[in-house]
Amino acid sequence: MTDTADQKPDTTPSAHPPDSSRTGPASAPRCLVFGASGYIGSHLVPRLLDEGSAVRASSRNAAALKARGWEGVDCVAADALAPASLARALDGIEIAYYLVHSMAAGKDFGRLDLEAAANFAAAAERAGVERIVYLGGLVPDAAESEHIVSRRDTGDILRRGRVPVTELRAGIIVGPGSAAFEVMRDLVYHLPVMITPRWVQSKSPPLALDNLLMYLVRLPQIEASQGRIFDAGGPETLTYRQMMRILAEVGGRRPPLIIPVPVLTPTLSAYWLRFITAVPTNIARALIGGLKHDFSADDAELKRLVPQQLLGFREAVEAVFAAERESAPIVARWIEGAFAVRQQRIDYAYYAKRAGGRAETSAPPSAVWELVSSIGGNEGWYSMNGLWKLRDLMDRLAGGPGGQHGRRHPTDLRVGDRIGSWSVIGLEPERRLSLAFGMRAPGAGMLEFDLEPRADGGTKLSITAYWHPAGVWGLAYWYGFQPVHRFLFSGTAREICRRAEARSTR
Repeated sequence: MTDTADQKPDTTPSAHPPDSSRTGPASAPRCLVFGASGYIGSHLVPRLLDEGSAVRASSRNAAALKARGWEGVDCVAADALAPASLARALDGIEIAYYLVHSMAAGKDFGRLDLEAAANFAAAAERAGVERIVYLGGLVPDAAESEHIVSRRDTGDILRRGRVPVTELRAGIIVGPGSAAFEVMRDLVYHLPVMITPRWVQSKSPPLALDNLLMYLVRLPQIEASQGRIFDAGGPETLTYRQMMRILAEVGGRRPPLIIPVPVLTPTLSAYWLRFITAVPTNIARALIGGLKHDFSADDAELKRLVPQQLLGFREAVEAVFAAERESAPIVARWIEGAFAVRQQRIDYAYYAKRAGGRAETSAPPSAVWELVSSIGGNEGWYSMNGLWKLRDLMDRLAGGPGGQHGRRHPTDLRVGDRIGSWSVIGLEPERRLSLAFGMRAPGAGMLEFDLEPRADGGTKLSITAYWHPAGVWGLAYWYGFQPVHRFLFSGTAREICRRAEARSTR
């Protein structure tokens, strides 16, 4: 079961709505955010903490959650497709937010969604959970795309259990990391002229992230919301074409010339978006299938139960960009969408392309770290040094720094040091080294070395490159180097492990 890509998005400014439904910290429940590493979950956890709730955060990778630094949050690993893992996550929980989906899994995501929902409903019943809050999607008349049908049917499966379910159905969410929003951002910032599918004329009521979070927090506090389905939408209904025009204006760009054509079907659109945006392909493909519909939200009852000031699309986009610019200017490791990783550029893709390699050794982490922390020194990068030197040369020819910086010290390493054209932005001895890309290129990147100790005293070494492309040229740059990445990082990881093992057996 997959959440959306791991990330640390920035909370958008509050709309400061009327708070007549608030019950206060004294009655705040014990909450589970199931899918806390995803787009909505990673924003909901800090909002619940602000409310005074006791929060347990769950995803398949508990370490990724702990790295977010949520003080007082119980982080656990659980997967709805592995039923045995659910008991620990749901133990003692009153309100369980179900925020996961399987779009990133590919063609079989619909079946996986239903299997996961059935497992979760049964486990919640056994654990004595009082309510499940499920975030689904708006369902248009005659819905037929697997993405929409799967989101609808997931709610039906959850309701078959004995735990009451409150389902909130939302359309486009305007916030950093929202797949639909990031597709539009990538298109607007990098294509002055677009030959687009007809779906750009489809309509939807976009909802600001801050407004969605308010609904999610308040609904389970209201008895009348139990066992009901609510539509959620913003104050205006716009076409995707209108939204892209507004997004461009807020971002200080000339609105793109959009030319809709009938020959670009949803299937062709999904392949087209693979080369135009950095949104993960499987997510974009699932999303595109539903864009041929017009969406509307019958949200009168929801607005009566949870009154708040709803942000218009322009205000919501302004809030997104403001929150990004106000975020921390420095990070110590790669986090999906972090503004610092994207070099404080709102036009750089939120989602990153990735490539990497892994290897294992019987050598302890201390021996592997000795080599990792000496990388780029007298022995270069240990594997395929000719390719690293060639890339440095290309950068110098393009007016970049190339490898002229060298190293401050051949073995000692500190945050702020340069290793060739890379900058050390974070290090945890015997655990992780994070390097920021410093060459001249259309985008922003990072390279991370992760060391994981094995039970037998050995080490698992992972090397991962992350690339946030700047539009079409940034994507072309990434795909151009992809054949090299396939063996470069694997070869480097293997050679580091081989040398560490050889040193340890002397």
